[in-house]
Amino acid sequence: MTKLTKRVVDASEARDKDYVIWDDELPGFGLRVFTSGKRSYVIQYRSLGRSRRYTIGLHGVWTAEAARQEAKVQLGRVAQGDNPAEERQLDHKAITVKELCTLYLNDLNAGLILGKGGRPKKPGTIASDIGRIHRHIIPLIGTRRVKDLTKADINKVLKDVMAGKTRVSVKTEKLRGKAIVRGGAGTATRTVGLLGGILTYAVDAGIITTNPAHGLKKPKDNVRSRRLTDDEYRILGEMLRAAEKKEKYATTVGIIRQIALTGSRRSEIIGLKWTETDTDASCLRLVNSKEGVSVRPIGLPVVEFLEAHRKTRSGSYVFPGYGEDNAFGGFPNHWRQLFRNSPLSDVTPHVLRHSFASIGNDLGFTEVTIAALIGHAKGSVTSKYIHTLDTALIMAADTVAGYVQGLLDGKEFKQTAYALDRDSRKAALARFLLKASMENENPEATEDQRIAA
Repeated sequence: MTKLTKRVVDASEARDKDYVIWDDELPGFGLRVFTSGKRSYVIQYRSLGRSRRYTIGLHGVWTAEAARQEAKVQLGRVAQGDNPAEERQLDHKAITVKELCTLYLNDLNAGLILGKGGRPKKPGTIASDIGRIHRHIIPLIGTRRVKDLTKADINKVLKDVMAGKTRVSVKTEKLRGKAIVRGGAGTATRTVGLLGGILTYAVDAGIITTNPAHGLKKPKDNVRSRRLTDDEYRILGEMLRAAEKKEKYATTVGIIRQIALTGSRRSEIIGLKWTETDTDASCLRLVNSKEGVSVRPIGLPVVEFLEAHRKTRSGSYVFPGYGEDNAFGGFPNHWRQLFRNSPLSDVTPHVLRHSFASIGNDLGFTEVTIAALIGHAKGSVTSKYIHTLDTALIMAADTVAGYVQGLLDGKEFKQTAYALDRDSRKAALARFLLKASMENENPEATEDQRIAA
């Protein structure tokens, strides 16, 4: 045994087998010499009755004196009951972001990740989450250890997605399918929101103790505040009339009109089944909307469309696809083709939904009424009492849908808030009281008689 100095280390030579030169001044401190000629500083100690070896680092990165000082620190920890070798082994096995995402996706696909309202996430939401994980989160920080993430790291993910660093065009499983992954504020906000949810999942699983995404400032998604003006509605109407002259776009035009006239989500209209339509009660009875089971009052223009459309269609879906009994699948491509290079190129299906709600507000309806019309979470209380309030809500749906239909047809309205006009309110009340009186006096009265009244 001898004291480990630079001269001793440099003079050490490789042999047929690895060997250790132990230091005679600091028991447990040594130099391991490999058959390859590499040399590393180590300490040997006992913990819980077992011999343990901890590697400080390679000679060259560490000097003999620096390694000696580190050995003293680690051996001091051993004397206090710590186990540096085991801690390093656990540290090396610390879960990465990619591994965490795999755990999260397994539970997501098993229906164990709950969304709003404590319900499992919808298939569409799951598909979006999977896309954001594989196309943004993993490429940017997949190799990072979860426990090492800081708020600065999450903020960098936000800025990188905003700057388009993950922008790419990828082939999908569909024939000739292609997904164009873009950046931007909206994508960044939703991606970091998902990442925050994944990190909350890690907290709940005991992988980390705090969520570094909490409190992060995210940009607002400007698309959410976009709405159509009256003139833009008229432009949209002209676009739809021109498009429906081509048989190729007939179904897409129908879907767009019904989104505009109901304020529904595009998935709700594309996937709408005839069993979910109740034209007699002027409502849609959606089985699996974002809010779960949802009853939506619909205006007369929608009722008339559904009744006429039913006569020309077969199958389960209002807007059927090709081949087997399934929903129409060409909407995204058709939408891009119709709106590209148009005055409404920045419009999305969500803009139609937001515009419907905005028209309802312009016409003087309350936030709760509008929420019930479009199936927003704020209308969930109202929806529980839908059978009590259905007459008032159907009148509201008639008003908003009628106004939107008029704009699409190119009409000019002198005033917007006519729903607050006293004469109009008196007339509507009189019609309602007359109808109620007829139903009480003559329950067998036909619908034609009631309409005539």
